[in-house]
Amino acid sequence: MKAAVYKAKQRLEVEEVATPTPGPGEVLVRVKYCGICGSDVHRFMHDMVRPGAVLGHEFCGVIEELGEGVEDWAVGDRVVGGGGNPPPGSAGGLSAEPRYTPRTLGLRASSARGAFAAYVVMPAWRALPIPDGVSDELAAIVEPCAVAMHAVRLSRLRLGDTVAILGGGPIGLLALQLARAAGAGRVFVSEPAPARRRAAEELGANRVLDPTALDVVSELVEETGGIGPDVVFDCAGARRTLHDSLEVVRREGQVVLVSLAWEEGYILPVEWVGREIEMKASYGSLPRDWQLSLDMMRRGLVRSEPLISAESIVPIEGIQEAFMGLMSPDEQVQILVRP
Repeated sequence: MKAAVYKAKQRLEVEEVATPTPGPGEVLVRVKYCGICGSDVHRFMHDMVRPGAVLGHEFCGVIEELGEGVEDWAVGDRVVGGGGNPPPGSAGGLSAEPRYTPRTLGLRASSARGAFAAYVVMPAWRALPIPDGVSDELAAIVEPCAVAMHAVRLSRLRLGDTVAILGGGPIGLLALQLARAAGAGRVFVSEPAPARRRAAEELGANRVLDPTALDVVSELVEETGGIGPDVVFDCAGARRTLHDSLEVVRREGQVVLVSLAWEEGYILPVEWVGREIEMKASYGSLPRDWQLSLDMMRRGLVRSEPLISAESIVPIEGIQEAFMGLMSPDEQVQILVRP
């Protein structure tokens, strides 16, 4: 089968590799689409992958073969690659470590065969069925939707609150939709990339700001009558976005840090400590977040357009170029790889 194999820093090559065989309790999934996650791009940019690894964890597909003992699935079932409830008594995973850090533990741990390949093997319990009426393209972004869902559910967002989202990438745009569904009164988005600003406008943001052209903090304070947003989601991870989030949020408001920032940031606590701001970090997702995301998609409360278009689906042979483009996105929003 074809797979995109990590070779070295910022270099992927498509090769023929052996098709995996499911073991006991596993299923073989024929991959329909696999999204390129921001963490995949970080691994690619910063050489945080072992050579020979195959990345890719945002995927949907069809079960092709059942391993021994698998009874809850049938060949031909449509599934997403995660979100199932772990068996009782199973370990909490690497992220349960008391000093867990995605940079030194999570990303370097990537050595398994991921879904930038024609087929992938996974434990049967991890998969979730794709509801009728949810397209493959929409199902392929359940994982980032679950990340946004986790952040919104961890937040103190209340009916009618004003929300600001710094960073209009896939997770920011999904957070926009979920904040609306959760009852936000107004939602503002700050994003430098033109295509992502257009997507935020199409998804109903009350105002979309270009941080390269204006002072986002002063604009948002003015938009909120000199008070500031109730809740701010930092979905960008740029050098100043955490500082700007803490500076713009209202007194006793909340900042939810969603992004994985890879550069040392700038903060000046005296600018915001007097307002007794709460900062909450949100990382990854739980099975419940996946399940709720699929249900929201089924009900039409989360949609893939304008995140995904025909132009944003690339064959596996175009994966190197796609990764290079996402290092400094301009017209890219969400890229799906079609193995």
